[in-house]
Amino acid sequence: MAVPPPVVARGEGVYLIDRNGRRYLDGSGGAAVSCLGHSDPEVIAAVREQIEKVAYAHTGFFTSEPAEELAALLARRAPGTLERVYFLSGGSEAVEAALKLARQYFVETGRPERHRVIARRQSYHGNTLGALATGGNLWRRAAFAPLMIETAHVAPCYEYRGRRPGETAADYGQRVADELEREINRLGPESVMAFVAEPVVGATLGAVPPVAGYFRRIREICDRHGILLILDEVMCGMGRTGTLFACEQEGVAPDIALIAKGLGAGYQPISALLCSEEIYRALEAGSGFFRHGHTYAGHPAACAAALTVTQKVSAPEMLARVRQLGATLRAALEAAFGQHPHVGDIRGRGLLVGLEFVADRETKAPFPAERRLHAALKKAAFEAGLLCYPMGGTFDGHAGDHMLLAPPFIMDEAHVGEIVDKLERAFGEVF
Repeated sequence: MAVPPPVVARGEGVYLIDRNGRRYLDGSGGAAVSCLGHSDPEVIAAVREQIEKVAYAHTGFFTSEPAEELAALLARRAPGTLERVYFLSGGSEAVEAALKLARQYFVETGRPERHRVIARRQSYHGNTLGALATGGNLWRRAAFAPLMIETAHVAPCYEYRGRRPGETAADYGQRVADELEREINRLGPESVMAFVAEPVVGATLGAVPPVAGYFRRIREICDRHGILLILDEVMCGMGRTGTLFACEQEGVAPDIALIAKGLGAGYQPISALLCSEEIYRALEAGSGFFRHGHTYAGHPAACAAALTVTQKVSAPEMLARVRQLGATLRAALEAAFGQHPHVGDIRGRGLLVGLEFVADRETKAPFPAERRLHAALKKAAFEAGLLCYPMGGTFDGHAGDHMLLAPPFIMDEAHVGEIVDKLERAFGEVF
């Protein structure tokens, strides 16, 4: 039987404290959620104020002021023509809604033959069945495969392992992007409705950014074939990579964008789907509504929390802080572990940083899956007083290990040093 976890008692800034008084630096923000730490007075006040007015009203009857203000703010800040917003309660719900919206768009516009989804291997889009089918995380999918919708998968943009000797980063990006076009042609362009991808791959690969130009080619391919581009920013969005939307750094805008995690910063469960005006108008001219809904969609208290969070994380000085602290964290990790015999790669953007572990740096050979290195690292770091987010299956869905770091945006340089010190203790124990 697994050892039960300690009971959390309270949060203070970047720390969580158990009921025995032990403090843990939240180096991963939980699952890249707690971007403002654990005791932000303004967010707490916004939730309290809204609950004192009205805690819940179903969107079949009412909208609310926080929902309207939050939607307007996100639409103003979103790239491209992402001007319509639909609120849900978590990332998996947002992905499910996006798949249904894409399908309904093609039905409403007289193209019901378009139903296929293409995504990428070594991706993660959620744990509900549609989201799980879309994701390319093998160990999460295996037991539930008979229940899933058919989804095609192409290679991720994973420079550390995918770029060939002598190949430029630009050429690698174009080559791996062109795999999408070949898959579209294999399936039949008239049958494909959407391509789904994380701009910066999160939990499954460990903060893997694309090479320059990759997503511009992806956008071109989708446009050429009339396919919707759905970008899953559940983990990498809301300022985590140094811009409010991660795709801003790629110079592209999707047809549908998904955000969660940092949208509520852990103070309330909330996610959002943003879609283009074209998609919205197609539904408006057709059946007149999106054939979807959830009990807690647009929850007023959740929207109140997210409105305050979004105002804070979208401020230019906060985004600059993320970029600066991200560079400081990367530099400190490189200085401490850049030559470590079992750290193969240190990567990421902003305050979304990954370390990939290898048995041999020269060959990049992963540790065998049965060693469960990621679990040992998580345990050792936890014992050292650091919360991190390790995962296995990095290499091929079975072998390979990495660690994700996604600390709160409110940390300072002293906390960077604390993260590195505690990782050194954990690595010393495990390796």
